Amino acid sequence: MNKLLIFAAPSGAGKTTIVHHLLDTFDSLAFSVSATTRPRRAHEVNGKDYYFISPEEFREQIRQDAFAEWEEVYENLYYGTLKSEIQRLWNAGKLIVFDIDVEGAMNLKKQYPKESLAIFIKPPSLNILTERLRQRKTENEESLQKRLNKAVKELDYENKFDLILVNDVLVDALKEAEHIVRDFLNTP
Repeated sequence: MNKLLIFAAPSGAGKTTIVHHLLDTFDSLAFSVSATTRPRRAHEVNGKDYYFISPEEFREQIRQDAFAEWEEVYENLYYGTLKSEIQRLWNAGKLIVFDIDVEGAMNLKKQYPKESLAIFIKPPSLNILTERLRQRKTENEESLQKRLNKAVKELDYENKFDLILVNDVLVDALKEAEHIVRDFLNTP
């Protein structure tokens, strides 16, 4: 059976760290590369980290119904999952892992209710989340405030997910995530 493992969380909750750990741990998992219109960062590779496309191209793909889910996060800043990406990975016999925002996760869950397991990565508190974002040193104060405002809204989604994983002590969260994946892999 084709399966989707969907991880979502506010920025700074640790979902990307957890997802990378799982990909390194389980050979049967494959990462779903999202499409985005945001600029590529210096360390990112097109087709590996994201499919970087223009807003015009993204809107054309929307018109062609090419996305399983998509969202305009901010004006002209789109993120989405191409149906072709899901099919490519299923054709390779992989369980697909997603690292996406909460609304994208809900949209995927709606599109693939029987195939998916949606996990919300929850920070232990908003204060700890704020500190994690500050320690990244990737945001100016305005950008940080935008992320925090969005995080407060995203935390309201946690009960819509199949499972909630609190990322307080990273090593414990990683072990719990491994347990979740093993159970899901063994579910028919």
